[in-house]
Amino acid sequence: MTARPTGESAFAAPWEMPRFRNWIVVAKVNQLVEKAMAADFAPLGLKVPHYDILANIVRYPGLTQQELADRLLVGRSNMSMLLPELERRGLVARVADETDRRVRRLTLTKEGDALTRQALALHVALIERMMLALDAAECEQLGDYMRRIRTHLQAPDLQAPEPKKQATP
Repeated sequence: MTARPTGESAFAAPWEMPRFRNWIVVAKVNQLVEKAMAADFAPLGLKVPHYDILANIVRYPGLTQQELADRLLVGRSNMSMLLPELERRGLVARVADETDRRVRRLTLTKEGDALTRQALALHVALIERMMLALDAAECEQLGDYMRRIRTHLQAPDLQAPEPKKQATP
């Protein structure tokens, strides 16, 4: 076995740090959940980003495209490609707002609503299977921890700085 360097040349491996090590576990769990969701949704012809859009529309019927973009887990550019795809499949419709014709509201078609409810049932079943590892109190505690981390990360001083624009010659 090779001896570890000491003093100034010592390297503190990040995976030995509790915060880093625990965050890696969170990332790996997220990967496993995404993989399981993809497998569950494949027979429905849905990808996880499609489901994200559909689930938000079923939860917030009539939301605008901008409101949807603010709620999504996928990026805006990804949404601008996925939404027309869902429209072509007859799952989503953009309807003119009754008071402001410039605004388009998103709704699910009858087919879209039925497919989304199937996908929601699969998602709920996956979450139930996954959370069987915790009792009810631990489940609440995990949720509390994750909400605290989310709130902390949303603090303005933790936001990534805007990239500086380079002067054009």
